[in-house]
Amino acid sequence: MAKTIAIGVEGLPDDVYTNPLAERYASRAMLEVFSAQRKYTTWRRIWIALAESQRKLGLAITPKQIAELKAFERKLNREAAAEHERKTKHDVMAHIRAYGDQCPEAKPIIHLGATSAFVTDNTDLLQIREGLLLLREKLLNVIDALARFAKRHRAMPCLAFTHFQAAQLTTVGKRACLWIQDLVSDLDALDHRLSRIRGLGAKGATGTQASFLALFNGDSEKVRRLDEMVAKALGFPGVVRVSGQTYSRKTDAQVLDVLAGIAQSAAKFSTDLRLLQHLHEVEEPFGKDQVGSSAMAYKRNPTRAERITSLSRYVLAQWSGAAMTAATQWFERTLDDSAGKRIYMPEAFLATDAVLVLMLALTRNLVVNRDVIARHAADELPFMATENLIMAGVKAGGDRQALHEVVRRHAMEAAAAVRLGKPNPLLDALRKEPAFARIGSFDRIVDARRYVGRAPEQVDEFLEAEVAPILQRERKRLGLQVDLEKLV
Repeated sequence: MAKTIAIGVEGLPDDVYTNPLAERYASRAMLEVFSAQRKYTTWRRIWIALAESQRKLGLAITPKQIAELKAFERKLNREAAAEHERKTKHDVMAHIRAYGDQCPEAKPIIHLGATSAFVTDNTDLLQIREGLLLLREKLLNVIDALARFAKRHRAMPCLAFTHFQAAQLTTVGKRACLWIQDLVSDLDALDHRLSRIRGLGAKGATGTQASFLALFNGDSEKVRRLDEMVAKALGFPGVVRVSGQTYSRKTDAQVLDVLAGIAQSAAKFSTDLRLLQHLHEVEEPFGKDQVGSSAMAYKRNPTRAERITSLSRYVLAQWSGAAMTAATQWFERTLDDSAGKRIYMPEAFLATDAVLVLMLALTRNLVVNRDVIARHAADELPFMATENLIMAGVKAGGDRQALHEVVRRHAMEAAAAVRLGKPNPLLDALRKEPAFARIGSFDRIVDARRYVGRAPEQVDEFLEAEVAPILQRERKRLGLQVDLEKLV
């Protein structure tokens, strides 16, 4: 059964500032990944993984203590934690004490040998991994939707533009393949980054594992195993071999580089769509009760495409924060990363998520105005067809120089007429010229399909070679739905 994406969270307080990403834009699933509930229950999951691993390696931790920790893993006492934080001014220490309040038997062994980054950074890495997986699923579905669109319109001639000036002809499907190609590149980058994520493990205050070495009476092998056991218990494929107190903040910058790449592709798509909507060629869907403008009732503004552009710009701005943080870390750690990281990491994920939700909604419902596309192509095609007409005239026994002069004269007149907003008169004028009277296949020569080059074949080849293998391999992840009526 197809899964419909839920958007935003209802019931947020209206007497304080709340984030529009949570209210209006991001999916519920992504909001849950970066929620306080998920973060703090993950801290407890990590403390349990540490205690279980330490017990297996011989520390004096009892099954009863482990059972007590597990019993309260998801039963957060947030009020108690808030009260402890008011006193300690330290969020991790506050939650250690709150957990200990609930687990008096296990209280002495919670966070044993660890530092704050042990829970915060392993949690961040788990959130990053889960967030990337959610983005990956949406990205695949956008690629699938665009691939279907490209195949459906593989051979429909349309104007191609360079400098947003009419150039030659391409096809609607071929243009869509340009969008898909960028997104496939983003998928490659996402998969590479996802494959490189490792757990921080248990490294201690400066990354030397000195505290854990003391706990195990100098047994280096047990400390090495503890590191790997904790990472494995949390589901990581491995552990970073060296670190300071934290994992390298370059990881955050590299992850946001992936998100920024998606934002670049999305902004390119949405800008193209906005321009196409201006031309009335391809448009985003418009609801029967939708209002385009509070003043101009006739307007159909591309609001969703504009939102993609806006949110993509925001993602690109967040990348710079992560890059600057990575560049300015001191030695084994400073805390100037913390406040910014709490904002730009979740919000970059939420904004990218919102972008992909919007892209999926649009690409599944794009409106293609065939007659407008054909008319625009027909307006410019006479100029593009003149060389072929001259060649045909020569083959029919005409003089190339004389034919060229006839075309030049009428082309100048036609260009002037077009600039006045009149239909292009060039073909009708040439048909009446005696110099072109011998051409019996005039209509065939000016058939728009003859001027798209290999665009239809390129669509077929690209989809078959580059896209179909991905979609076939990931077919179980396809089928995501977006309810357009529920998108604000």
